[in-house]
Amino acid sequence: MKDVPSQSAAMDLSAVRVRLIEPGERARWEALMRAHHYLGLSAMVGRSLRYVGELDGQWVALLGWASAALKCAPRDGWIGWSPALQWQRIGLLANNTRFLLLPGPRVANLASKLLGANVARLSADWQAIHGQPVLLAETFVDPSRFAGTCYRAANWIDVGATGGFAKSNTTYTEHGQRKRILVYPLHR
Repeated sequence: MKDVPSQSAAMDLSAVRVRLIEPGERARWEALMRAHHYLGLSAMVGRSLRYVGELDGQWVALLGWASAALKCAPRDGWIGWSPALQWQRIGLLANNTRFLLLPGPRVANLASKLLGANVARLSADWQAIHGQPVLLAETFVDPSRFAGTCYRAANWIDVGATGGFAKSNTTYTEHGQRKRILVYPLHR
């Protein structure tokens, strides 16, 4: 299902806040993600952070970040690191594994505002919790379902498509569902 245009409410987005979830909110975050995200909720691999987006104090979105994909040829080519440098620096990348606008009224520009607010604090939060900053954020968008409009509106860069493979332990399996790869540099 592609993004469907709908009635969008005009609203002052200056009240949008993105914050890390509190320890007591994790069960609620996971239950909402499991119930409303088309992929459900699987374990976030490696290091992770969970955020909630709020508008006037109400939860309107959930965002999940995890360790970046170890290999991603279009991303790696765009960065330009040698393979040895890539292995040394892979921990400086984070993957936006989940982004969910919760059910409710559609608010124009809310998704891109939330993404912008989240990446503005991502590196500092990652540093505080995991001991190193994030230099580059990545995400994978399924073009059969979404156009990635909110990422593009938040200045993410489309660097290509995946090869249509999934990794499980040390094995790659072709599933044929190529996804668009978008990146957001947090530092030069």
